[in-house]
Amino acid sequence: MIGRTGKASVRARSPARRSAMRALPTQRPQRPSVVATLAIWTLVLMLIIPDRFNYAPSAMAMPTEGSSVSRMIWLALLAFGVAVPLSRPGATLRLLRRINPFLLLFVVLVAASAVWSIDPAVTIRRLVRVATTVLDAIAFALMTWRTTRFQSALRPILTIVLIGSVIFVFAAPNLAIERSDATALVGAWHGLATQKNGLGSLAGIALLLWLHAWSTKERPSWLAAFGIALSLTCLLKSRSSTSIIDAFFSGILMLGLLRPPLALRRYLPFLIVMFVSVLLVYSLAVLNLLPGSGILLSPITALTGKDLTFSGRTAIWAIMNEHIALRPILGSGYGAYWVNLPTSPSMEMIRRLYFYPTESHNGYLDVINDLGIVGALCLLGYLIVYLRQGMRLFAVLRPQGILYLILLFNQMMENLSESRFFNSLTCEFAILTIATVAMGRTLLDLQMQSRSSAPARTATGQPGTSGRPRIFRSRSSP
Repeated sequence: MIGRTGKASVRARSPARRSAMRALPTQRPQRPSVVATLAIWTLVLMLIIPDRFNYAPSAMAMPTEGSSVSRMIWLALLAFGVAVPLSRPGATLRLLRRINPFLLLFVVLVAASAVWSIDPAVTIRRLVRVATTVLDAIAFALMTWRTTRFQSALRPILTIVLIGSVIFVFAAPNLAIERSDATALVGAWHGLATQKNGLGSLAGIALLLWLHAWSTKERPSWLAAFGIALSLTCLLKSRSSTSIIDAFFSGILMLGLLRPPLALRRYLPFLIVMFVSVLLVYSLAVLNLLPGSGILLSPITALTGKDLTFSGRTAIWAIMNEHIALRPILGSGYGAYWVNLPTSPSMEMIRRLYFYPTESHNGYLDVINDLGIVGALCLLGYLIVYLRQGMRLFAVLRPQGILYLILLFNQMMENLSESRFFNSLTCEFAILTIATVAMGRTLLDLQMQSRSSAPARTATGQPGTSGRPRIFRSRSSP
């Protein structure tokens, strides 16, 4: 005989209800670590706002420069990143086994590149930033955690930066708006970032985070609407065509994955893999490594309004390819090429192009220039493992898996014309690193939940229960 309670339990065990129950694991409410949040916020601000608040056109954010205050802050961030993992060795080892191994391999490769670097001092300085970013991401994941911790920590600080950028534009327009006669730069905002593409990229990421919060109802609708409007304003005012196109396609894809038509749900994994494959093909086409590149790139140029030179970027890439040919296997050393000194080989840009771009405007190319073919293979391995882990999370925690995957897609597109991958001078590198470690932490929690909820055998041989699943064991261990 099944009463009202029995009917409810039958309904709860229906396939749709079981799928919904598996969508999010049971979590014990925890107060987020204020120290960890402040450390991540400080890291993000240090990578966005120039040292000494210097927005002069001649200011160059090079790793050989920095005030004493800036160095003290970086040392404090490094100390935080070292202290937390050392205080929790067991938890750290378990987490390291779940983190994308190619991220850790990249740190090792950067350190080793100091041996063959054309400027070892600069490489070592960049290494400190890389190590600080990765260690802080690990420390952040080791402290009080929940599935949505990544976006709940990053969304507020990016929103604060965008609000500050709007205020800065009206308070000091001569500093916050690009000062150039070039058509593409007239009236373009860069806000608290150092250039318009930087503000556009950050606004695009913030837009994705707020769209995700609205679609999953993580935040109230009115707050999500404010965040979306603010992000759109900064994105459009930056006039960064690359960031606008990237955010548009990433946002549409994310909303489509979060709320897909019923007929397409079984095909979502195949669509995701296909999307990544297309991005990789276009990456090779942009670098002119595929025959028929002009035909492949014509839709992109039509959408962005750029010609096949990508606003003159191909001239930069041609000089970069000549330099890569000199050290194709291991590269010139991490960060050692883009140094604004008379003895630097990057001065070839001024001699032939009459300006200094400070980057190749292609993240894939800069990795190859710094770390050679070995670095390119490391990047490829990182992208593949990130995709695999994102797909695993997508199968269990769809909203969270989608967020991590969309961030990957956004950065793969962004790096076609900007240098963000493995670039320790950019905030995007820090955000993707935190996402990588956070995804590893969530997968570790799911693994522990699976083990703790596996049916145990009783003395009579009948399946029993092992108690309530616990994802979060303590503050000191994942």
